[in-house]
Amino acid sequence: MKVNKPRPVNLDLQTIRFPLTAIASILHRVSGVITFVAVAILLWLLSLSLSSPEGFASAANIVDSFFVKFVLWGILTALFYHIVLGVRHLMMDMGYFEEMDTGIASAKISFAIVAVLAVFAGGLVW
Repeated sequence: MKVNKPRPVNLDLQTIRFPLTAIASILHRVSGVITFVAVAILLWLLSLSLSSPEGFASAANIVDSFFVKFVLWGILTALFYHIVLGVRHLMMDMGYFEEMDTGIASAKISFAIVAVLAVFAGGLVW
Protein backbone atom coordinates (compact mmCIF):
# COMPACT_ATOMS: atom_id res chain seq x y z
CA MET A 1 0.00 0.00 0.00
CA LYS A 2 1.32 3.43 -0.94
CA VAL A 3 1.61 5.93 1.87
CA ASN A 4 1.52 9.63 1.04
CA LYS A 5 4.20 11.33 3.06
CA PRO A 6 3.71 15.02 3.64
CA ARG A 7 6.94 16.51 2.42
CA PRO A 8 7.85 20.14 2.07
CA VAL A 9 7.55 21.48 -1.44
CA ASN A 10 9.35 24.73 -2.10
CA LEU A 11 8.41 26.29 -5.40
CA ASP A 12 9.47 29.84 -4.57
CA LEU A 13 12.65 30.24 -6.61
CA GLN A 14 13.66 33.37 -4.72
CA THR A 15 14.18 31.38 -1.51
CA ILE A 16 16.43 28.74 -3.07
CA ARG A 17 20.12 29.46 -2.46
CA PHE A 18 22.76 27.52 -4.35
CA PRO A 19 26.07 26.83 -2.63
CA LEU A 20 29.14 28.54 -4.10
CA THR A 21 30.34 25.24 -5.55
CA ALA A 22 27.11 24.85 -7.53
CA ILE A 23 27.36 28.39 -8.86
CA ALA A 24 30.96 27.73 -9.94
CA SER A 25 29.90 24.55 -11.73
CA ILE A 26 26.97 26.19 -13.52
CA LEU A 27 29.13 29.12 -14.62
CA HIS A 28 31.73 26.63 -15.88
CA ARG A 29 29.11 25.17 -18.22
CA VAL A 30 28.01 28.64 -19.34
CA SER A 31 31.61 29.64 -20.06
CA GLY A 32 31.99 26.48 -22.14
CA VAL A 33 29.00 27.47 -24.29
CA ILE A 34 30.34 31.02 -24.66
CA THR A 35 33.74 29.65 -25.70
CA PHE A 36 32.15 27.29 -28.23
CA VAL A 37 30.14 30.11 -29.84
CA ALA A 38 33.16 32.43 -29.75
CA VAL A 39 35.21 29.99 -31.82
CA ALA A 40 32.94 30.62 -34.81
CA ILE A 41 33.21 34.40 -34.42
CA LEU A 42 36.98 34.31 -34.03
CA LEU A 43 37.42 31.95 -36.99
CA TRP A 44 35.36 34.30 -39.16
CA LEU A 45 37.51 37.23 -38.07
CA LEU A 46 40.70 35.24 -38.74
CA SER A 47 39.43 34.22 -42.17
CA LEU A 48 38.62 37.82 -43.00
CA SER A 49 42.03 39.04 -41.87
CA LEU A 50 43.86 36.40 -43.92
CA SER A 51 41.83 36.83 -47.11
CA SER A 52 43.67 39.88 -48.47
CA PRO A 53 45.34 43.11 -47.38
CA GLU A 54 41.94 44.81 -47.65
CA GLY A 55 40.41 42.05 -45.54
CA PHE A 56 43.09 42.58 -42.91
CA ALA A 57 42.35 46.31 -42.86
CA SER A 58 38.64 45.53 -42.56
CA ALA A 59 39.25 43.12 -39.67
CA ALA A 60 41.48 45.72 -37.98
CA ASN A 61 38.70 48.30 -38.31
CA ILE A 62 36.18 45.87 -36.85
CA VAL A 63 38.39 45.12 -33.85
CA ASP A 64 39.04 48.82 -33.30
CA SER A 65 35.55 49.58 -31.95
CA PHE A 66 34.89 49.65 -28.20
CA PHE A 67 32.00 47.18 -28.42
CA VAL A 68 34.09 44.55 -30.23
CA LYS A 69 36.95 45.02 -27.78
CA PHE A 70 34.49 44.50 -24.94
CA VAL A 71 33.20 41.31 -26.62
CA LEU A 72 36.78 40.07 -27.11
CA TRP A 73 37.50 40.78 -23.44
CA GLY A 74 34.40 38.79 -22.50
CA ILE A 75 35.48 35.90 -24.72
CA LEU A 76 38.95 35.84 -23.16
CA THR A 77 37.49 36.04 -19.67
CA ALA A 78 35.11 33.16 -20.40
CA LEU A 79 38.00 31.12 -21.80
CA PHE A 80 40.16 31.81 -18.75
CA TYR A 81 37.24 30.93 -16.45
CA HIS A 82 36.62 27.68 -18.32
CA ILE A 83 40.30 26.70 -18.16
CA VAL A 84 40.78 27.54 -14.46
CA LEU A 85 37.55 25.86 -13.34
CA GLY A 86 38.27 22.93 -15.66
CA VAL A 87 41.55 22.36 -13.84
CA ARG A 88 39.64 22.60 -10.56
CA HIS A 89 37.15 19.98 -11.77
CA LEU A 90 39.99 17.70 -12.89
CA MET A 91 41.59 18.00 -9.45
CA MET A 92 38.24 17.12 -7.89
CA ASP A 93 38.10 14.04 -10.14
CA MET A 94 41.49 13.03 -8.71
CA GLY A 95 40.08 13.21 -5.17
CA TYR A 96 41.06 16.70 -4.04
CA PHE A 97 38.65 19.39 -2.78
CA GLU A 98 35.75 16.95 -2.39
CA GLU A 99 34.68 18.09 1.07
CA MET A 100 32.37 21.08 1.30
CA ASP A 101 34.83 23.39 3.07
CA THR A 102 37.74 22.64 0.72
CA GLY A 103 35.39 22.82 -2.28
CA ILE A 104 34.22 26.28 -1.27
CA ALA A 105 37.80 27.39 -0.66
CA SER A 106 38.92 26.11 -4.06
CA ALA A 107 35.99 27.87 -5.73
CA LYS A 108 36.95 31.16 -4.04
CA ILE A 109 40.58 30.75 -5.07
CA SER A 110 39.50 29.94 -8.63
CA PHE A 111 37.33 33.07 -8.74
CA ALA A 112 40.29 35.15 -7.54
CA ILE A 113 42.58 33.66 -10.20
CA VAL A 114 39.98 34.35 -12.89
CA ALA A 115 39.61 37.95 -11.67
CA VAL A 116 43.36 38.50 -12.05
CA LEU A 117 43.30 36.88 -15.50
CA ALA A 118 40.33 39.05 -16.50
CA VAL A 119 42.33 42.17 -15.66
CA PHE A 120 45.21 40.71 -17.70
CA ALA A 121 42.80 40.08 -20.61
CA GLY A 122 41.66 43.70 -20.40
CA GLY A 123 45.28 44.78 -20.71
CA LEU A 124 45.70 42.56 -23.76
CA VAL A 125 42.60 43.87 -25.51
CA TRP A 126 43.01 47.57 -24.74
